Amino acid sequence: MRRVLLALLVLVGLVAIYLAGAYYGYYGRHEGAGEPTAARIPEAVVAARAQRQRAEAAALSVAAPAKQILFGDLHVHTTFSSDAFMGSLPILQGEGAHPVADACDYARFCSSLDFWSINDHAEASSPRRWEETKEAIRQCNALAGDPANPDVTAFLGWEWSQVGITPDAHYGHKNVVLRGLDDDAVPARPIGAAGLATDALRDAAARIPRLLPFADFGHRQRYWNFLAFVDEIAAVPRCPEGVPSSELPADCYESAATPKELFGKLRELGHDAIVIPHGNTWGFYSPPGITWDKQLAGAEHDPERQILVEVFSGHGNSEEYRDWQAVAIGADGKATCPAPRRDYLPSCWRAGEIIEARCRAEGANDAECAARAAQARQLYVDGLIAGHRTVPGVATEDWLDAGQCRDCFLPAFNYRPGGSSQYALAISSFEAPGSAARPRRFEFGFIGSSDNHQARAGTGYKEFGRRGNTEARGARDAGWRTRLRGRAGEEQPLATPRPLDFDTERRNAVGALEAERQASFFMTGGLAAVHGEGRSREAIWAALQRKEVYATSGDRILLWFHLLNAPTAAGGVAAVPMGGKVAMRGAPRFEVRAVGAHVQKPGCPEFSTAALDAARIEHLCKGECFHPSDERKPITRIEVVRIRPQATPGEPVANLVEDPWKVLPCEPSQAGCVVQFEDPEFESAGRDAAYYVRAIEPPSPVVNADPLRCEYDAAGNCVKVNPCYGDFRTAADDDCLADAEERAWSSPIYVDALR
Repeated sequence: MRRVLLALLVLVGLVAIYLAGAYYGYYGRHEGAGEPTAARIPEAVVAARAQRQRAEAAALSVAAPAKQILFGDLHVHTTFSSDAFMGSLPILQGEGAHPVADACDYARFCSSLDFWSINDHAEASSPRRWEETKEAIRQCNALAGDPANPDVTAFLGWEWSQVGITPDAHYGHKNVVLRGLDDDAVPARPIGAAGLATDALRDAAARIPRLLPFADFGHRQRYWNFLAFVDEIAAVPRCPEGVPSSELPADCYESAATPKELFGKLRELGHDAIVIPHGNTWGFYSPPGITWDKQLAGAEHDPERQILVEVFSGHGNSEEYRDWQAVAIGADGKATCPAPRRDYLPSCWRAGEIIEARCRAEGANDAECAARAAQARQLYVDGLIAGHRTVPGVATEDWLDAGQCRDCFLPAFNYRPGGSSQYALAISSFEAPGSAARPRRFEFGFIGSSDNHQARAGTGYKEFGRRGNTEARGARDAGWRTRLRGRAGEEQPLATPRPLDFDTERRNAVGALEAERQASFFMTGGLAAVHGEGRSREAIWAALQRKEVYATSGDRILLWFHLLNAPTAAGGVAAVPMGGKVAMRGAPRFEVRAVGAHVQKPGCPEFSTAALDAARIEHLCKGECFHPSDERKPITRIEVVRIRPQATPGEPVANLVEDPWKVLPCEPSQAGCVVQFEDPEFESAGRDAAYYVRAIEPPSPVVNADPLRCEYDAAGNCVKVNPCYGDFRTAADDDCLADAEERAWSSPIYVDALR
């Protein structure tokens, strides 16, 4: 009897310990979407902004009735995204949870946006998180006041995060933004990507050590919560294949392997949605050799939904085309390493230089070292996005500026020119040979975004706070850096390259990417601007639909761009705004009007400090808010880009992108700049063209504007770098500022030649 009683006592004790652990969250607490602060921007503040903008437009003689320019961010992540949650952990110097409610508060009281959208990765979603996301967005809008004149409009959406190992299998990431909010106007679940991205996330629960909380015991609760987060992903069953989206159960994970599948599902559901590609030049996860071409074919493109493209974000600029490539593709389809050029050093070539230098240091002969260098170059090419792993014991500094666009404005890391917006506008698809129809083309409108992963929508209002306002983060000390780097943290710098085991690299998804070097290329992010006929959700959505939108690098530049002499059916002429399309003969004539952004005052406006206490201002806004003075920055010049898309198959793209085609100087003035230009070659050329403009401000300090901080030799080669690290090696208060020219990019005006 005593043994039985003792066993019962032990059992009761174990149950009590387990229940106590569950109560105190030792097995992980669910971190919800939160609730936004119950306050709004005063109507008088919103009205004053509109009145001031109308006065500035009138001073430039903008035709009445002028639409209102509204600024927003259509690419925002919270810790409902797995990479955002991971980045919030103490080992990566994270700040802790940043839920959806934080994004609402930040957009309203820190960055003072007019609109924003939530775009957490669908691959990390679960039924509970999707329901909480919808409710948080509804709460954010419920606080906005009069729906016809809200202080902030919040849109629901997600990110489809596709990644392919090879160029043929890679399509990249796309944001889906929804017009509606009610359950009958939005999908029952976000639609994620199939393949590598999904597998990596869903397998994370099995890969992450269960003892992680005990390795950093003082912060154990965050790690337990993270384990619960990934367990929730793994617990969601995959939706059955072949079943229409509308008939699937609500509690499964739905995926689309290609854009064609994604567009098909969106069409079937019938909800109003805009799909926005982003990051197509980002070499962090995009394999060398990618181009837009396959995405223009057939149902891989939906011209009714995929109408905008992100040209600038917190990951840098994706606008500019260059005629170099990270790899050379031969007629046989085999990829090899191209030779370096004055304006570009391929990373594969640099891999050969590193191995050759090590070989010579060991005393090997010239022939042997040259052979090893050639082997290293090809192994790097064969390694695709993990090519850097073919050089054992390589340090970030060893790569110098290899793989980077040396003459682009704030370029994305490991730049892929075939994914640029200019390349997209220059290509054509001739799917119906002999048809009288025009070739198929992308006709995107341009926007900018933040892509911030800490619920900070519209971070570019002031250039400060590299940690938090950009994606720069990393190990908090040398010990954690070694642990996080895994096998790479233990390697010696050998003089012989190694081939990759792709199965190993796929399992070690983070280690396969150049996370440390990329940290130097993170920006505070850009903005989307719309010309809206009012502030309502409907007015913003209508402007997005007609592509009367533009991008900025973060500054709130006012920009108008019109074709002045579009022919009308009645035989007259009319003005067509940015994003429009016309067919005409004769020389198209254009007008640009631009006003520089407001110079910012320090601190936060009164309505922000009234809504948020000092601790919240410091934590969420990092002590600084959008706080415009009455002073405007001047516009120094207007740059015009002309792109004449392919008229025949295989026409070289380098000959079609003219950047800049024209440079029009502006007199320095706070009142802004007005210029006109025309294209006298249009009629004689007899070919279609797209025109867009950049409004450029004077140089000013920008976070990470000189990402590698190169030292150059007499020939202009980068011989030493001082990267701006995301981890402990760069001080947390070092914003790595350097001068850059902030700018706005208009959406193109597409002009077809009447023949």
